Amino acid sequence: MMPQPILQMPNSVIKVLVVDDSVVIRKIVSEALADDPHVQVVGTASNGAIALQRIRQLSPDVVTLDVEMPEMDGIETLRHIRNEFPDIHVIMFSTLTERGASITIDALALGARDYLTKPSNSASLELALKTLKRDLLVKVKQFLSSVVPANPIKLESSALSQRKYYKGPRKAVVIGVSTGGPNALSAILPEFPAGFHLPVLIVQHMPPLFTRLLAERLQTLTSLPIREAVDGELVKPGEILIAPGGHHLQVRKTTEGVITELNQGQHENSCRPAVDVLFRSAVQVWGGAVVAVVLTGMGQDGLRGVELLRHEGAYVIAQDEQSSIVWGMPGYVARSGLADTVLPLSQVVPEILRIV
Repeated sequence: MMPQPILQMPNSVIKVLVVDDSVVIRKIVSEALADDPHVQVVGTASNGAIALQRIRQLSPDVVTLDVEMPEMDGIETLRHIRNEFPDIHVIMFSTLTERGASITIDALALGARDYLTKPSNSASLELALKTLKRDLLVKVKQFLSSVVPANPIKLESSALSQRKYYKGPRKAVVIGVSTGGPNALSAILPEFPAGFHLPVLIVQHMPPLFTRLLAERLQTLTSLPIREAVDGELVKPGEILIAPGGHHLQVRKTTEGVITELNQGQHENSCRPAVDVLFRSAVQVWGGAVVAVVLTGMGQDGLRGVELLRHEGAYVIAQDEQSSIVWGMPGYVARSGLADTVLPLSQVVPEILRIV
């Protein structure tokens, strides 16, 4: 499924409908969004059937949607929204459980733009509100307008002026992706041929459990083996490894070959796993013998790692704005002049195959 482009909101205000069967959750979600001048909570609903009525009345830009509700659950509601109101951005609310994560992965495949895990039952209202203000506002506002500055940002190194040009065979593909990533990966990974001879390492911004379920879903779509990375394993040609949620993924050269390393170090760019961590380690192991790909996602994670890879001669691909859910991560790379090419999602793998 081709991602839909980011929706440009008029008057710099994004209208939100909050849908949850819990009165408490509706209250704290509404309060978490209430103080931001760019966000307006236009209404709430306790189940999907009511939500569809409110959507017709209130025309929200974003719907926060509970997964499990009586009468009409989140998945059924999402199907209706996608069919009747395809321009609305849906953010799923789920519990951090196997069932919640599995349903959320299903929802992303059906067209939900993003997701957020609910505060735990043990959290105080004050803590829950603080957490939602921090996390949910960012998720909602990523759809407000273009999140990339008009002017290129200043780079610290001479990645552009003193770039090396790597001429040898490529040794690995590294991919960074965030918002819209599950659908983007579902679109491109099946395009890798069965005989693809390079390892593919992916950082997708997701919490623990979600990345394993994502890998399992993606495995049903591609002929290459794909799974979560584990610490200390050999990086093998033709395998696809996804950084596990909650852990940074790095690579390291040993006498036996290149191995993976997982750690729970500090968040980078507010992320763990972080794309920059993987990309920096790829520079140390493979230098410029890398194809680096930055796909749809919020923020600028991956930019500094791309800067280092590009300086060593790596080939850099950024997804274009039109096919991105959020042109944040690839937009920063493109606007900073670090991308060798900026392509729609459908052309990313053909370009990788051409290079390698």
